[in-house]
Amino acid sequence: MEGRIKETPKMEQSLQIAPTLASAPPRRPRVLVGFAEALAAIESAWSLEGAGFEVVAFARRGTRPPLRRSGSVQVHELTPPELDRAAAEADLGALLEAVAVDAVMPLDDIALALCQGPCGDAGVKLIGPRGRQAEVALDKRLQIEAARAAGLNVPATVFLDGGPVPADLEFPLVVRPAAAVSAGAGTLGSAPGATTCANRAELDRCLEGRGEGEVLMAQPQLRGSNEGLFGLVTPAGVRAWSSHRRLRMMNPAGSGSSACESTVPDPDLRDRVAAMLKAIGWQGIFMVELMRDEEGAPWFIELNGRAWGSMALARAGGLEYPAWAARLALGDDLGELPSSPPVAGLRARHLGRELKHALLVMRGPRSAAVPWPSRTRTLRDVFSFRRGDRFYNWSGRRADLPLLFDDTVSTLRKRKPKSAAP
Repeated sequence: MEGRIKETPKMEQSLQIAPTLASAPPRRPRVLVGFAEALAAIESAWSLEGAGFEVVAFARRGTRPPLRRSGSVQVHELTPPELDRAAAEADLGALLEAVAVDAVMPLDDIALALCQGPCGDAGVKLIGPRGRQAEVALDKRLQIEAARAAGLNVPATVFLDGGPVPADLEFPLVVRPAAAVSAGAGTLGSAPGATTCANRAELDRCLEGRGEGEVLMAQPQLRGSNEGLFGLVTPAGVRAWSSHRRLRMMNPAGSGSSACESTVPDPDLRDRVAAMLKAIGWQGIFMVELMRDEEGAPWFIELNGRAWGSMALARAGGLEYPAWAARLALGDDLGELPSSPPVAGLRARHLGRELKHALLVMRGPRSAAVPWPSRTRTLRDVFSFRRGDRFYNWSGRRADLPLLFDDTVSTLRKRKPKSAAP
C-alpha cells in the first residue's frame, strides 16, 4: 500500500474528463459583421459560415434585421450612431471586449466609419480599409482624384459647398453628397441619395434640403447602363475579377439595383482600376461603380470599400469575396482563386426590391429629367422568372424561408435606421 495514491472522487472526475478536454475541437475563427441591417449582411454571413468562420453581428438597438432569423448568427445591439455616435462607439468597444472576435467586417459605409476607432483601440483586425484607404472609401472627392490620375473617365464635376452656385451649369444634373456618410453634431448617418435635377428650380429645392456644412457634387446626367467591377486586392495584385450590369434599379430615379446580370470584365477597365487601387495602396475587396453611356464609354461613379449589396450574384458564380477577404486579413493562405470570371448571363434578383420597383414605376416620376420605364413592360419583367435566376438572401433551404419573407416585408416597409429607438 505504501506509495499508492488514494484516488478521491474529485480526482476520479478529473481523470474522466481529461480525455474529453484533450479531444475538444479548436474554436472556429470568429468574425463580427455589421450592421446586420445592411443589404449585404445575409449573403456575407453565409459566405463566412461556408468557409468555416463563426459569425456574430451587431445591429442598431430597436431594429429587427432579417439576419436575426438565422439560427447560427447571434445579433448584438448598439446605440444607433444616427442618434449618438460616441455611445455607438462605446457600445462597439464593449462588445469587442465581451465577445472574443478575431476580426470585424463592416458591411456598409456607416459601419466602416464607426469601426475605425473602436477596432484600432481594441487591436482587432478590420476586414476593410483603414487609415488613408478608409478616407478614400468615404470621400468621393478623393476617389475622383484617384480615378482621373489612373486615366478613368470622370464626369465633369462641380462641388457645391455653400458658396454661390455657378450660373453656367448645364442641365439635367445628378446631385449627390461628396461624403459617403453624414457626420453631424455627435451623430453619424447615411448620406442622402442622388437627386436628378432637370432645371435650376429643381436644383434650388435640392440645395434647400442640404445639411449644414454638407458638400454636394453636381455632374451631368449620363444616359446608359450601370455597371460594377469587382475583385480582391492581395499582395500579389488583383485577383478574382468579375463584373455585372444592372437590369433594374429599385427606384428608377436612381438607387441600388433590384436585379443584375453577370458580364465579362472589360480588360482596359481592369488595367485602369488596378492602377488606381495600387496608387491608393488598397488591400481587400472592392467594388467600382461605373456608368456606360449610350456610345459605349464607361464613366467612373464611385469606389466602395466594403461588401456590396449584389453579393448574391457574385456567390452564384462561385466568388466568395467576404470569406476571401476575411482569410486575407487573418493571414491565411488563399490558395487558388478563380483566374477567369464566372459565366456571363447569371442573374440575381432581390424580391423585395423588385416589388418596390414595380410600385415606384406605377407611381410615376418626380422629375422631368428622369426617363421612366414603361408600366406594362415593368410588370412583365418583374413578374416573369427565368430558369436559373438567383434570389438575394435565399439559400434554397426551407428553414430559411422566414428569413426571406422577413427581408421582403422589411424592404417594402422601408424601415429607416433613424427611426430606431434609443
